[in-house]
Amino acid sequence: MTTTQRPVENGVNVEALLGVRDLLPASPEIAQFQWRSTTSWVNGTHSRSEIETFYGLGEEQRHHATFSYDVDHPLQFAALDNGSTPVEFVLVALGGCLTAGIAAVAQQRSIQLRSVTATVTAEMDLHGIRGADPQVRNGFSGVRVGYVIDADATAEEVEALVAQSQKRSAVYDILTNPTAVTVDVA
Repeated sequence: MTTTQRPVENGVNVEALLGVRDLLPASPEIAQFQWRSTTSWVNGTHSRSEIETFYGLGEEQRHHATFSYDVDHPLQFAALDNGSTPVEFVLVALGGCLTAGIAAVAQQRSIQLRSVTATVTAEMDLHGIRGADPQVRNGFSGVRVGYVIDADATAEEVEALVAQSQKRSAVYDILTNPTAVTVDVA
């Protein structure tokens, strides 16, 4: 009996990703990136953020389109609910970064994914952000990511995919390690 092995296709060009990684020791300057977002106030708590350009691989880069995101607060905050809240975008970023990593690692390890769903939740006490209690933190008190993954892999292999993605996730790192933030007014 012969077994035909189907190629794994998760939509990730691992060769290109590893190719860039292999170039880094000889050209460390190409690893320096600057990500940008421009946010403009619309009205009330509504603003719009746009992402169009970034710097990387030694030169200015441009996305194939300008990506626009409306940011607002819900009706329950006396706002108009014209977009996701800023804290919800953080959850989107974390889920998106970890999930992209899972796909890339699965492709590299020849694991075929059928579906990957992340549910990202965070707890927040509004006493902090509303100034009602100075002892309460303004941000999240905790974040939880739960995955449901259907793949041609054992439970241990799936756990290893998630662990490697977490290890290499930029957003996970940003959220779990102090990051210097400077705010200037021109």
